[in-house]
Amino acid sequence: MTEKTLSHPDNREPTAFTQEELGWAPWLEPFPADQLTDRHWAGLVDASRAKSPYFLLLARDPDILQARTKTDKDIFHNTSNGLPRAERELAATATSRSNGCIFCASLHSRFATQYSKRGPDVQRLLDEGVEADIDGRWNAIIEASVALTDTPIAFGDRQIEALREAGLDDLEIVDVINGAAFFNWANRLMLSLGEPTPPVGR
Repeated sequence: MTEKTLSHPDNREPTAFTQEELGWAPWLEPFPADQLTDRHWAGLVDASRAKSPYFLLLARDPDILQARTKTDKDIFHNTSNGLPRAERELAATATSRSNGCIFCASLHSRFATQYSKRGPDVQRLLDEGVEADIDGRWNAIIEASVALTDTPIAFGDRQIEALREAGLDDLEIVDVINGAAFFNWANRLMLSLGEPTPPVGR
């Protein structure tokens, strides 16, 4: 199937970080929803993702998409041990804020607010950036996520010690690393494949 490039000259691309629900417009043509095969549906994992242009674009390689989505789900939804969901989402939000991925930051900041009930603190991270001084535990998670994002080898003993001092155990520290590492990759993918669009309904 030939791939067609797309442009969106009339898009009013958001420039401020927000917890509002944003849209996203791809620069490559998504896989046609009416041509999805059983292999594509397996790759999507959740049938509802067939409504997303981002996941339909990634569905051009359904096997990779399936591995990507199962990894995502394991990192953020498998919360029987380790870090609470809110702080996994905080790591993803901090990473997205550091990378400048407005779309991902909007999505994961909403989840961080939903699970933590700390909307104003989450919004401070978006408004003030990753240098925002929130509290010892969240500061340590944000700092560790940003160190791993900026230059992976910059993440080391200092960040681990700060996380331990903030009360995180080994499994929780692994979850910070997984959340930040996954979104360090996911941000770059999303930023290279399309652009955010104004809040849904506007």
